Amino acid sequence: MIPKPPPLSSDHNLRQRAEQQLAPYQPSPDSMDADAKRLLHELQVHQIELDMQNESLLAAQTSLEDSLKRYTELYDRAPVGYFTLGPDSTIYQLNLKAAKQLGLFRSQLKQQRFAGFLSAESLPVFNAFLSAVFTHRTAQSCELALRPVGQSPALAVQVEAVADDDGQSCRMIVVDITERKSNEEKLELANLVYQAIGEAIMVADADNRIITVNPAFTELTGYTLQEAVGQPTTLLKSGRQGETFYQTMWRALETIGHWQGEIWNRRKNGDIYLEWLTISTVYDEQNKVRHRVAMFSDITDQKHAEQTIWQQANFDSLTGLPNRNMFYERLAQEMKKSQRLGLPLALLFLDLDHFKDINDTLGHSKGDLLLKDMAQRLLMCVRSTDIVTRLGGDEFTVILTELHEPNSIERVAQDILHQLTQPFELAGDYAYVSVSIGITLYPEDSNDIDTLIKNADQAMYAAKAQGRNRRHYFTASMQEAALARMQLVNDLHEALANGQFRLVYQPIVDLATGDIHKAEALIRWQHPTRGLVSPAEFIPVAEATGMIIDIGEWVFQEATRQVAQWRAKQHVEFQVSINKSPVQFQKEGDGHLAWFEHLRELGLPGQSIVVEITEGLLMDADTAITRQLLAFRDAGIQVSLDDFGTGYSSLSYLKKFDIDYLKIDQSFTRNLSPEADDLALCEAIIVMAHKLGIKVIAEGIETEEQCDLLIAAGCDYGQGYLFSKPVPADEFERLLEAGRI
Repeated sequence: MIPKPPPLSSDHNLRQRAEQQLAPYQPSPDSMDADAKRLLHELQVHQIELDMQNESLLAAQTSLEDSLKRYTELYDRAPVGYFTLGPDSTIYQLNLKAAKQLGLFRSQLKQQRFAGFLSAESLPVFNAFLSAVFTHRTAQSCELALRPVGQSPALAVQVEAVADDDGQSCRMIVVDITERKSNEEKLELANLVYQAIGEAIMVADADNRIITVNPAFTELTGYTLQEAVGQPTTLLKSGRQGETFYQTMWRALETIGHWQGEIWNRRKNGDIYLEWLTISTVYDEQNKVRHRVAMFSDITDQKHAEQTIWQQANFDSLTGLPNRNMFYERLAQEMKKSQRLGLPLALLFLDLDHFKDINDTLGHSKGDLLLKDMAQRLLMCVRSTDIVTRLGGDEFTVILTELHEPNSIERVAQDILHQLTQPFELAGDYAYVSVSIGITLYPEDSNDIDTLIKNADQAMYAAKAQGRNRRHYFTASMQEAALARMQLVNDLHEALANGQFRLVYQPIVDLATGDIHKAEALIRWQHPTRGLVSPAEFIPVAEATGMIIDIGEWVFQEATRQVAQWRAKQHVEFQVSINKSPVQFQKEGDGHLAWFEHLRELGLPGQSIVVEITEGLLMDADTAITRQLLAFRDAGIQVSLDDFGTGYSSLSYLKKFDIDYLKIDQSFTRNLSPEADDLALCEAIIVMAHKLGIKVIAEGIETEEQCDLLIAAGCDYGQGYLFSKPVPADEFERLLEAGRI
């Protein structure tokens, strides 16, 4: 309401004030007669009274104008829309917010009808609302869909109006409730999903007491809502898992707030079932646990079906041995393991001599009995770590792994030849067969899987050509290789003592900015007579002999010294990646504690170092390895998974060990193009890693096209010859000083 102006002074007070102002100007008594004096005096007093009244009116007018200005500002700047409407919804007056709600200027809206801005569905509602406003003369309200000019979609608004006293207009308030309505719809949808979803849902409080469950929970477990509420979350515990399992689960929930995996649980009726369980934590404003939400489904039948399908796809139904499909996978896995451990493997191809004669004379059923017996005899000739497979027909393979002694190949081959020459008893019949064996060695003969298989096949046919019932090696270089390896071992001992090793650094580039704040340290061996020796040649030998421990310690000392300089001179958060061999994890014990102490002595934080490991380490991780990886995490040292995607990608271990980076192997980036399958694989790896909160580094980038495709895929970092080959520290510093790549 506009405030009233101050009241004018009363006539009596005004008279007194006029008299006081006039007193100094009274004419002398001698200048005129008394009547004239009196008349003049009255006129002067009256003039002064008029002036004073004018001043009071002017002050009142100014006050009224100020009040009106403040009222107008409040009206125009109000956060809700104000309208004055006629009975037919004609707009008489509106504020700025109201004009914005309709999408036009105020000057464009005068005399337009408010109803013209409503959706067709809202128009009948508004007409009834407006009629009630003018009929009942009381405040009315409703919700409408308002369609501003040039905007989509419609706004959800709540309107409230009351008629003016004259009944010719009404005042209406319009409040935008679009966001509120959207939230209400989302809550309603969430509740519908919660009730209808096929997965069981259980919500617990911070004390792990069940506070609600959905219908699917009851259907799956047999417990009703009333039976479950108030119970501890261990209600379904089956006892199948040990304490270590639950300790790991709770460690994840307490550190990252999330856990998922397979777990055996028990229904109300006592049945044990396998479920896929996902637990997520909801936190309050103080980051304290508010709720834990568990979603799970019964995967018992699915697991059995998957196991059956996997068994049929990977194992021979007749002999129970791995089939051709599994053979390729296991051979590839063992080749990588062989390279990592520095221990060769042997591949034996076996083909029965004249097996067709058995089928032709005794029948296929007897031939099947012979093949089953042959499989068992082969298993008796090898170690539990070796692999026997049936490729099909009468073709078998044997993979002899981790060969510490080369002559063990000959011993196994002779044992197989002897065992298979013994008679086979086939349901009352006896059969005599022999076998031809082809032998090839990895990595001496080849480091390519297809070439290795071809070598063994050729050697097997050479054995048949020489008269069957014998073995034949693809190459006669075993002794030469053994002598060369012995010399390499001797040279390695001298290399470390004589300072023949050096480190080079390859930049790891931030693909979004081109900045270089990371590098990978790579070891090089400058042999005094042979020149530069490839790490692929001497690292496996160093791992096999245990010398990798001392070499790895030298690499760490040298790399940390260098990163300390670069953090001081170049960038305070510079980071160097160091490759750590599985052998170091297995044999160092608590050697990582010395690393932590060394970092403290240099004043370096753990974040200055990234430890690069291979996937195989996670697959074979025992308690000691797990303890070391977790110690790195606790010390702030990040962990990078090298050559990701080239072997048995350890997806289930990525979160368990808090992996920070995945390095896409250069075999995926080498032939990267818009149409290549490798691009889809890279995109899948990047999306998966980002979902898990892991950064991705692509190795082997050599072209701008590869780089652009990886940037488009969301890859975080790149490494390769496009940016720089591995270079010495001084040359690397020049890269840093040059700025972005």
